[in-house]
Amino acid sequence: MIGLGTVINIAAIVIGGLLGYFFGRLLKERIQYTLHMACGISVLFIGIAGAMQYMLPISEKSLSGGGTMLMILTLTLGGLIGEWIDIESKFEGFGEWLKKKTGNQKDNQFIHGFVTSSLTVCIGAMAIVGSIQDGVSGDYTILAAKSVLDFIIIMVMTCAMGKGCIFSAVPVFLLEGGITLLASLLKPVFTDQALNYISFVGSVLIFCVGLNLVWGKKVRVANHFSCNCGCLSAGYFLMTSRDS
Repeated sequence: MIGLGTVINIAAIVIGGLLGYFFGRLLKERIQYTLHMACGISVLFIGIAGAMQYMLPISEKSLSGGGTMLMILTLTLGGLIGEWIDIESKFEGFGEWLKKKTGNQKDNQFIHGFVTSSLTVCIGAMAIVGSIQDGVSGDYTILAAKSVLDFIIIMVMTCAMGKGCIFSAVPVFLLEGGITLLASLLKPVFTDQALNYISFVGSVLIFCVGLNLVWGKKVRVANHFSCNCGCLSAGYFLMTSRDS
């Protein structure tokens, strides 16, 4: 069944979030703070590990470097485009709308939890690759594997940051559902090289999410989300250059 992967992923986020919210209410504030820091440190190292796979790959029993220029160019250009469009403010505005519509006006952490958790589960190649695979062949194995990770991440984040994290299911539905529906059209653009680039730069952005969790908001991560377009362009350009 095409689209089942997105349904599974959304269900995992909602169930994980509800469990986290239930247990989070039973925890003292200092324990919630400790969980918040644990989330931040974990996300930091998930980002570092993902980025190092591409920056320092092992080739013939030795380390080789790469990806520096791609990282600088995509983050810089993507950041400029994102600041011009002001994606972060629009994302926060959507969070504010959700906050009002769901009757959570008194929850001071709602928007912070929503934005942070949404970026964590939406950034990266698994959502894109899994959605394309689901849309083209109905194979939802990648999204099912992502669902297990998201279940744990959202459960812990909701314990620390409140019920806003549960609503990260909405951007996941829009992103994965949209790509699944358009999979046959998008597949030629999402080349293997482009997906590698998205995974690499996505890992750098995940590191920035962890940075914000541990030290407060230092980076407007959502404004760098458009750098994925740069990764797609670079990957597609390389593929067409080789073919010609």
